[in-house]
Amino acid sequence: MDSPVFLNPAARERQKGITVDASALDQAVASQVLAFHQRLPQYAVTPLVSLDSLAEELGVGYVLVKDESNRFGLPSFKILGASWAIFCALATKLGLDPAACLENAAGNSSLWAELGAKAKEEGLSLVACSEGNWGRAVARLASYFDIPATILVPEVMPESTRNRIRSEGVQVVQVDGNYDDGVSAAQLQAANNDKVVLVMDMGWDGYQDVPHWVVDGYSTMLNETDAQVLAMTGGSPATHAFIPVGVGSIAHAVTRHYKNANRPEPHSIATVITVEPDTAACLKASLQAGQPTTVQTEDSIMCGMNCGTISSTAWPTLRDEVDADVTVTDPEAHAAACALDELNVKTGPCGAATLAALKTVLRVAKDDCKLGPDSVVVLFCTEGKREYQVPK
Repeated sequence: MDSPVFLNPAARERQKGITVDASALDQAVASQVLAFHQRLPQYAVTPLVSLDSLAEELGVGYVLVKDESNRFGLPSFKILGASWAIFCALATKLGLDPAACLENAAGNSSLWAELGAKAKEEGLSLVACSEGNWGRAVARLASYFDIPATILVPEVMPESTRNRIRSEGVQVVQVDGNYDDGVSAAQLQAANNDKVVLVMDMGWDGYQDVPHWVVDGYSTMLNETDAQVLAMTGGSPATHAFIPVGVGSIAHAVTRHYKNANRPEPHSIATVITVEPDTAACLKASLQAGQPTTVQTEDSIMCGMNCGTISSTAWPTLRDEVDADVTVTDPEAHAAACALDELNVKTGPCGAATLAALKTVLRVAKDDCKLGPDSVVVLFCTEGKREYQVPK
């Protein structure tokens, strides 16, 4: 039987040599991204929660949960990437410099009003495909800029999820098939109308800029986490980071962050462990094959991670730098969500998948992943609590 933990041979070889990710974000850009996010409505730093009793139970130094259940009033981290990417994409489409737009806007409201007015005058609209939280984040930004947006969704998406996206005031259109079919439909809409701006958090040949901006947008969460970890541990940096994978953009951001050998002291390189549903383990398949490999997905309660193709922009970093990939079943994700709920961390199955993965690694590959009593483990909890069908 195939092990749920895949130890990446490329990362093990990399440990013998160079450990700098060439795509690491320049600090000046990260500062610009933060300045932009601070102008969004409801800006606040999200909590890092120390689960001391769980750490003791599991035999590690710290289990720290970065709780993204309420980011700008939405139940997911994704608005961080969506907001920066849409801002940059609209400015670029209009022939403007995003940095100049940010600098010249007189106040928070004028940033949206001025750029939105120009976009509206040009008849621009947004289109995206989503399993849920990405679409809602895109929809929220469309409302800030006061421009139309269409969110394409796979046929298996629950009506409750569709309604949450619709609540942002956008059109939701079902696509026959799965998430990958929806991406193809969104591509077609944008290709047929140059006034439609395609906003996706995955890349492919000829579509690179937007997903790169998405990844840059996640730097705000990662820099927050660094400061919080040091404050909570008395100066010890993270040693392990567990991050969910869908198409791979947030995993890309986390991996390049923790694998950057130029991180300022006292931060150091950390072990990065990615987490996927066993119904959609496209990264694991790609790592095993040594090249991007699409898998056929099945329905999962981890719907936000239920993607069959890895982003081309994320792949080089994930291929070379991820230390291990863990597949998680629906019952394991549900059990982890219940365990976190008892510890007052309210999350859905995608957010809880990282805890399920930590438990799996401790059972299957503890020594290989260098987990022990001195480990400072960060679990990225990527969504808030939501309804789902409890697996049997």
